[in-house]
Amino acid sequence: QVQPVESGGGSVQAGGSLRLSCVASGYGRGCMGWFRQAPGKEREGVARIYTIGNERSYYADSVKGRFTISRDNAEKMVYLRMSSLKTEDTAMYYCAEIACATWVSIGGWGAGTQVTVSS
Repeated sequence: QVQPVESGGGSVQAGGSLRLSCVASGYGRGCMGWFRQAPGKEREGVARIYTIGNERSYYADSVKGRFTISRDNAEKMVYLRMSSLKTEDTAMYYCAEIACATWVSIGGWGAGTQVTVSS
């Protein structure tokens, strides 16, 4: 099983933007999700999207209106556009193949990409 590969993280000031990218071997079998884990906290689901059919998506309340998940079926990529970033968005971000309509990972976890938001 090939692990997902995330990229695009970095350090930005509050109010800034970043776009994360993910390539996963499990792309196209159902759904993909973005997760994050801050130091001392559990991993939480941030956004998820169907990779077949229409681009139905779902967001955690904490990021709704600021983050946008999208996909590129031709490239088998999933993206997370993050805007109006807050210091509380600081975390390691991961993507994963998930069971649709859940936050349950059905594939492996990659190394993640670090996002640091400073005030």
